[in-house]
Amino acid sequence: MNIFYKAVAGLAVALSATLGHSTAMAAYPEKPIKIIVPFTAGGVVDQTARIIGEKLSKKYGQPVIVENKAGASGAIGTEMAMVAQPDGYTLLCVSPGHAILPSLMKRPKWNPNTDFRGIYGFGEIPNVIVVPAALPVKTISDLMSLAKERADQPLTLASPGVGTSVHLAGAMLAQQAKINLTHVPYRGQPDAITDLIAGRVDMMPLSSSLAKAHIDSGKLRGLAVTTSYESSLLPGIPPLAKAVNLPDYQASTWFGFVTQAKVPDAIVKQLSNDIAEILKMPDVQQQFATLGMESTPRDYAQFDTFVDGEFKKWKTVIEEGKLQIE
Repeated sequence: MNIFYKAVAGLAVALSATLGHSTAMAAYPEKPIKIIVPFTAGGVVDQTARIIGEKLSKKYGQPVIVENKAGASGAIGTEMAMVAQPDGYTLLCVSPGHAILPSLMKRPKWNPNTDFRGIYGFGEIPNVIVVPAALPVKTISDLMSLAKERADQPLTLASPGVGTSVHLAGAMLAQQAKINLTHVPYRGQPDAITDLIAGRVDMMPLSSSLAKAHIDSGKLRGLAVTTSYESSLLPGIPPLAKAVNLPDYQASTWFGFVTQAKVPDAIVKQLSNDIAEILKMPDVQQQFATLGMESTPRDYAQFDTFVDGEFKKWKTVIEEGKLQIE
């Protein structure tokens, strides 16, 4: 009898522990989830966060609050997310600066691989190399030839600021193609585009969604996309890597969610799986397509690998170009 009762008691304890674990797992989320967007409201990062946040809120029956914490090229919001409680209730919506800024800053506050972990990478917007209609080039090969002919008077590369993904896409092109480009930073994208259309600067990597209207109007000429595939918004414009035989060239504006490195695996996997399902919804796909976003689904493990690759790639570009900001 004693052996029997001991066996029953042991089974009860094991069953209780299993049920307790399942209950704890099923309980997430028990309170509102916060998504920090390290940029101002209205931009693409903000819009993507809100699209997915709204769907998560409906699925979980909990508020999902998007907080815009802009400043220092995204560093302020990123640092706030990094020091939040690692309980799965604070997410960070990230874009290329997440992997770029630590190598640009003299005193980096975070490492994207050790301070954060991926949840899901959900898409990217290809950039397209554009030139003024008056510049005498028709293809990206023509542009490379012109740049080599004008080595003593380098072509000018416009960007919305030092260290932006646009600037670095141009810097990487110059390094890999072995051409000289003079960087001309602006205070923002609108001013850069205005001068580009006017012919005061020679070229710029511009997001396909922004470039399309100017290309369609004939004010700018699209020469090549900076991804390994064509943009669905701009079919017929070839990938730069193939057009000028630079197989390692790849640059895009990508998006995803990360959270603190110590958030439990179970929560990260749950969020990753749920976001994957949300991205299959037709209305979500339509909204992303309107933003010019290509679907590049990456689960938590794949997104970690991707961000690590981006961090290493841009670190090399930054070091070779001797680039740095405060």
